Amino acid sequence: MKHLGIGIGWRPDIAEAVEGLPGIDWVEAVAENLCPGHLPDSLLRLRERGVTVVPHGVSLGLGGAERPDPARLAGLAARAEALGSPLVTEHIAFVRAGGALTASPHLEAGHLLPVPRTRDALRVLCENVRTAQDALPVPLALENIAALIGWPDEELTEGQFLAELVERTGVGLLIDVANLHTNHVNRGEDPAKTLAALPLDALAYVHVAGGVERDGVWHDTHAHPVTRPVLDILADLASRCAPPGVLLERDEAFPPAAELAGELDAIRRTLTAAAASGPSAPAPAPRNPRPETGTPDAAGPRQRLALAQTALLSSLTAGTPVPAGFDGRRLRVQARALVAKRADVVARVAPELPRLLGDGYRQAFVSYTASRPLRGGYRQDALDFARFLLDAGRPADPDARRALARWFKERAGARPPGRAARLLRTLTRAA
Repeated sequence: MKHLGIGIGWRPDIAEAVEGLPGIDWVEAVAENLCPGHLPDSLLRLRERGVTVVPHGVSLGLGGAERPDPARLAGLAARAEALGSPLVTEHIAFVRAGGALTASPHLEAGHLLPVPRTRDALRVLCENVRTAQDALPVPLALENIAALIGWPDEELTEGQFLAELVERTGVGLLIDVANLHTNHVNRGEDPAKTLAALPLDALAYVHVAGGVERDGVWHDTHAHPVTRPVLDILADLASRCAPPGVLLERDEAFPPAAELAGELDAIRRTLTAAAASGPSAPAPAPRNPRPETGTPDAAGPRQRLALAQTALLSSLTAGTPVPAGFDGRRLRVQARALVAKRADVVARVAPELPRLLGDGYRQAFVSYTASRPLRGGYRQDALDFARFLLDAGRPADPDARRALARWFKERAGARPPGRAARLLRTLTRAA
């Protein structure tokens, strides 16, 4: 794998700070937030300085039952080419379910959800990864995710699952040590055992991020400082091999540049101390993917996985019964986290909505989501939320309601369906 060095996640909110940080060798940018033909000036300036830029995808859903969307793959490929990136990265996760395989409504999670560590899921994942590899112009590396919940009746540990994935596909690994810590707290998994089972010759780079513990559950927020246990896992990994790259992630509650620089320095010190503690074991020779046996693209594993993932996502987002074997309390925690994230994203996409609703925004959004799973993008979600409010005669303040009606009309067209259309015409005339 290419040597990357020390990097930081590039976000528009901290673009200026990132450009001014000393010792930054590379950055990672969320692929879905970039337009290949109109890259942000900040990223262009970084590239001109020789800083490597890696696109990091969040929406492929390679761990889902559906085959990868060709349009999403083409978009990721276009971003890699526009940035001149040496690789692209994604997640071992599912993000949507339902649809043709289950003859049920299509559901979106709006979040990365864990894949069951079963032979069926591994087979489907490997097929999806090969499809993605064939469509991308550069190597692909996949990230382990953090999870609040675990699947019942798993057949493999995380280390075994990742090792077999690499053995069968030759895909690279993006190891997030913060996610290993999250799974240690939430699922009792030993990070050292996971690291010991990994084929570290496949390591592309490492993520480091912060989080917070609430009521015995660790939340991988990317909005808090990196904790000592996460740095300890990084040290353990660095004692086993020399990571080609290490990157600090921060997505919310951005601190001053000096604090970001301090966290980067802590990462550098951790790596230096691990290297000084003794020589790393020599890396094994690069492996060739192991050929699959049996019938490729068998429908059985996909359908079984589709049914299981749809049942879980429907429980999390539509309030259907908890699937057998799952911890109902943990599912409720995950469901609340999904709603909170959905509310946060809609507030960023449509900041007029929380301004119009004030302190009542969160409560109103929770009421809206109770029977309305995410089925499209967040912009559509914002429009549907506004329609829900207008149908309910809200906000209570007439001026705010007229302002919401105008906002809706400007974005949804002159003829929204149902009661909202009648109310909108009334309010528009009154305005």
